[in-house]
Amino acid sequence: MDFGIWLGVFVLLSVWPSVRCSDLPRGAIETVCRDRYLLVTTQLSFAGNKPRFEAVDADGVHPITKQYGSECGYMFSILPLPGHAELRASYFSCHTDNQDDEVFTFSFNLITIDANRVEATYSVTATCSLPLPWSPREVSCEENYMEVSVRGEVSGLPGTKADDWTAALATAHSSATSTWQVMFQQEGQQLTPMSPSEARELGYVFYLTQGRLVFRSPYMPGSVMGSVTMVNGTLVEVVYPILVSRQRWVVIMVNLVVACSTDEGMYDGAGLVWQTPTLLSPLVSGLSGLESFKISMGVDGQLLDEPITAERGYSLDISDTTVQISIPFNAAGGYRKSFVMGNMYHEFYVVRLYYEHIFMDDSGVETRLRLHRPMNTPLLIQHLSIINQTVLEDRVFTVYLGNLSYDVDLVVVKLNGHDFTILEANKSGLVITMVPQPNSTLHAYILRVPFEDAVVHKLYSPEGLLQFSLDINYTLVILPQEEPFYYLASVVAQFNDVFPPVFKGICNEKSISFQMDHKPFDYLWEVGVGPYILTTNLAAKRGYIMQNDSKSLTLEVPLFSVGYTYKDINLKQFYGSFEIHSRLPKTLEVKSSLAKACLFQTTEVIVCSTEGVVTVVTDVTLAIPGAEPNGTFLLDSTCRPQETDDTRVLFSFGLHTCGTRVQVHHQHVTYENDINVEHKSQSVNAPVKSRDTASVVTVRCVYPLSDLYKLFAYWRFEADSPGVGTILTRVPVKTFPPTTLTTTRRPLTSTTTSNTGLSPGRQMPGINPRAKYVKVFSWQMNQPKGTT
Repeated sequence: MDFGIWLGVFVLLSVWPSVRCSDLPRGAIETVCRDRYLLVTTQLSFAGNKPRFEAVDADGVHPITKQYGSECGYMFSILPLPGHAELRASYFSCHTDNQDDEVFTFSFNLITIDANRVEATYSVTATCSLPLPWSPREVSCEENYMEVSVRGEVSGLPGTKADDWTAALATAHSSATSTWQVMFQQEGQQLTPMSPSEARELGYVFYLTQGRLVFRSPYMPGSVMGSVTMVNGTLVEVVYPILVSRQRWVVIMVNLVVACSTDEGMYDGAGLVWQTPTLLSPLVSGLSGLESFKISMGVDGQLLDEPITAERGYSLDISDTTVQISIPFNAAGGYRKSFVMGNMYHEFYVVRLYYEHIFMDDSGVETRLRLHRPMNTPLLIQHLSIINQTVLEDRVFTVYLGNLSYDVDLVVVKLNGHDFTILEANKSGLVITMVPQPNSTLHAYILRVPFEDAVVHKLYSPEGLLQFSLDINYTLVILPQEEPFYYLASVVAQFNDVFPPVFKGICNEKSISFQMDHKPFDYLWEVGVGPYILTTNLAAKRGYIMQNDSKSLTLEVPLFSVGYTYKDINLKQFYGSFEIHSRLPKTLEVKSSLAKACLFQTTEVIVCSTEGVVTVVTDVTLAIPGAEPNGTFLLDSTCRPQETDDTRVLFSFGLHTCGTRVQVHHQHVTYENDINVEHKSQSVNAPVKSRDTASVVTVRCVYPLSDLYKLFAYWRFEADSPGVGTILTRVPVKTFPPTTLTTTRRPLTSTTTSNTGLSPGRQMPGINPRAKYVKVFSWQMNQPKGTT
């Protein structure tokens, strides 16, 4: 039969009138019949921190105090680690109703105390049927007492030396009384008979049941009747009573010696170790051929099968002299309790060992010894285990915090200075998961933080090293007092050969194209034009042609689109440049850029720079066929073209020079100047040709008024962005009377003429990004005196 099996029991629970039955939570009080005792447990959450029991019988109520429990067979303990209080009552305890040593009925009062110090009393009644037949001789080594019982028909039971029995017998014959007497054998002491009641006053209990003699003794090292002796390196407490009854000429003598190992166990750095002599010599001395028959072990009052003990790491080593039991630290079946001292995480480990040893003599007479022994380690500093389980390819920090006892909870994590509760972290895209540790009662927490999360620090070096770092401060608490302590950890993930996106620029006839092949870490940078992020909306607004797929990004920028800069303009060609860059989103620091400059053929161009210089190339013969370009000038006739050919002129002048007109509007400032030309004309009535001056082209630059913040404060032109230029050409007529020519706004690409008013003008869009990101060419051409 497996002695560790919990047997069913009929339990009657009743409550005093002051407490309703509905007030008793489920599982608040439980009873279980074990091999030789009744186990009553109550949860501390229900009973309070200081519950107590009373034994009830026909004579009244008997409080179970520490001393009374050790004398009467009750072991009461409060166990904060598992969170309950328990009472173990021997089947031979003082106030138990015993029917033929087979059926045992118990009655107790449980007194609970709540947080307001209000007491409540609950009646607990239980009946147990004997689950395992009695052995001829049984010894129980409880935590607070020793108990032995023998079959009543056994008299003159072996177990002492012949000389000892002879002395005991002589003393019994010389006594005047014929009732039962007790003699305590002690080495070097004369045997003195006393009555059982006199022995009871000393704390020793003798009584006779229907079929057994029972003796119980509290642990009393150094007492008059007991002794402590060393057996094979282990201290053993021994009490050696001899119960004697003389009836006529017959003397009945019963040896009720009881001996228990007092070893409390020790911590050897790896776990708890307990030992006892293989043969307790005070128990077996004089018995014929007594041998160890079977040894079993368990915890919490239950024996365990060998496969279970092996799985838990328990070891049972038996030699000729000693039995040694080893239980690893934190093995299943024990309890850990945590403490904080100076922000250091401490704990101790407790195991409630249960040991059974069966002896057998030559005649098959069995002696069964059972022992309860709580053991605990000293207070130990515990080192939490931190494991960086990050896999770079996943791009997620995975950090394992383990070796946490069941009474330790994680409440807050601080990630690079940002606090998160577990709930807040999980709502923010972070993941904190509690997981059990394999093959133990411990648990752990796994923290997952994506590299791209805002709390992660990112460090990039021009050498191509990309580093993600996370400083973690765990706030943990010890339950139930919620005492906090902190644990710090740092994790770093590094990638090599990581560079910002690389662009390739291609010059087309009327555009510049850019191409970028996508790489895994492109998301770390944003692609921009000036201060703006390159998006599909920006491209559509500015007329860029953009294609973006999983492999590459292609951008085609037509000439004269917003974002171009121009230099080295002459009548044949000029350079147009467009810059695209990648930058860090958080700091806006540009990490790579490509300013592609391409040579374009010059037809007509107007550039209004941020320095207040306008450069224009236009065909003056469109207004006056046959006009001589080298004869052109601005409103200030001293302002002449820098370069001419057969039809076109190139002017470059400051907006505050050469007679330029200025108009200030609500949101813009408009600058205009005219390109004039001397030409020959002939009146209808006059045969002689004359030279006249005509305005053939109006050059216009428009700037946002908000950009010219230094114009009026310092009388110096400085704009944040280039202006928008327009060339307005006068429409030619078939004859050239000395009258004012009409004007037309003609598209840049148009070469037709018209006599019917105005047509759309030729506009060159300016570059709109802020000047700090865009370098605009500063014109240094030869200018007439007085220009800027």
